[in-house]
Amino acid sequence: PALSAVDLIRPDTAESSAAVAARVLAARQIQSARYMALGSTARTNAQAGPRLIEEVARPDRAGLDLLQGAAETLRLSARGYHRVLKVARTLADLDGEETVSRMHLAEALSYRGAALDRQAA
Repeated sequence: PALSAVDLIRPDTAESSAAVAARVLAARQIQSARYMALGSTARTNAQAGPRLIEEVARPDRAGLDLLQGAAETLRLSARGYHRVLKVARTLADLDGEETVSRMHLAEALSYRGAALDRQAA
């Protein structure tokens, strides 16, 4: 979404680019180690196939409830469903979390909605 004047004026409390780069590197290392341990040729969540991403991105109960509701409401295709799981697994990796939570799925779904809004515009 576009920034408002208030967003531009208030002091910057965002992470530095270096901090973000370090979190991304750590997340990619987590992913690579995860897939190596599973004997997969995938090295990132984006490269994981449907069955593999379902295995490594198993959400907690609240996340599963949210995902099931969203899949029905948004009429997610199998491809869309797996894309949401991949993004949510990546968000959990960026947070250093073992489990994909409702929060990660909600954020992944919000990005999906934003992408669809851009396509419609």
